[in-house]
Amino acid sequence: MKLNLSFQSIYNQKCPRCSKSKILSDVESKELFCGVCGFVISEKSEYSGPERQFVDDPVNKSHSGDKSTLMRHDRSLNTIINPLDKDSNGKSIPTNMKSSMHRLRIWNNRTIVHDSVNRNLQQALVELLKLKEKLSLSDAIVEKASYIYRKGLERKLGKGRTISAMMAASLYASCRQSETPRTLNEISEITNIKRKTLTLCYRMLLRELDLKMPVTDSTQCVSRIASKAGLSEKSKRYAIKILKKAEKNQLIAGKDPMGVAATALYLANLKTGEKFSQKEIASASGITEVTIRNRCKNLKLIKI
Repeated sequence: MKLNLSFQSIYNQKCPRCSKSKILSDVESKELFCGVCGFVISEKSEYSGPERQFVDDPVNKSHSGDKSTLMRHDRSLNTIINPLDKDSNGKSIPTNMKSSMHRLRIWNNRTIVHDSVNRNLQQALVELLKLKEKLSLSDAIVEKASYIYRKGLERKLGKGRTISAMMAASLYASCRQSETPRTLNEISEITNIKRKTLTLCYRMLLRELDLKMPVTDSTQCVSRIASKAGLSEKSKRYAIKILKKAEKNQLIAGKDPMGVAATALYLANLKTGEKFSQKEIASASGITEVTIRNRCKNLKLIKI
């Protein structure tokens, strides 16, 4: 039985049976009982004190419900009328009131998304949750994407553009800011949106919202490509050494990080004796074999 000992200071009355002042409360049943003799003082207690938090309990039992989040169009601050047709005491409401409550629920649901902006945001966030699952992204990246999309919506940047394209561009911007290796080609393939359309939306967001993007580190793409292609850990470590040496010699400035990482893995694969072709590594990284051959001209000059 889980006991909330923080209630002990609230109930200072003594037990009517043993006259001891050790009154405890059961979180599950809301019963007040004596901690010495076990006598149940009250079967249910109402507590209006500060927020209760349970670290190890998977069930949310806080007074205020879920935390506010940008991943929902109303930020989890909406009000829902109880669909069980019961009053505050848990008793069923009269039959003549059920139809009125049903009508109130309908109007409440309609007023949640009463304008075009909220409807747009609701549809966009549904698309965002689908992309989150397909791309295996964290909640922090999705929250940032939602924030970028909201800012674009406030400035009316979505006019003449589809919701899916704007949300995909916002998600790509979020990945770039968090230095998560996701390419435009990958997002374009998953969303079934042309790369050119995504590029235009992304550049517009950068320009209008004045977003600052960090330079993508090519070493972060190595693990992803190696896992997809099935390369060994030895090749991964050697490829990272090649990239660090190339960066020190300023040989990869302005080059596509994914293409540079794939080329370094190809050269490492040759050095370690693995027999992966340019086509296999290019397919795993989402680039062409021509890109690998062009980057090889510079990276082959590096001596480790």
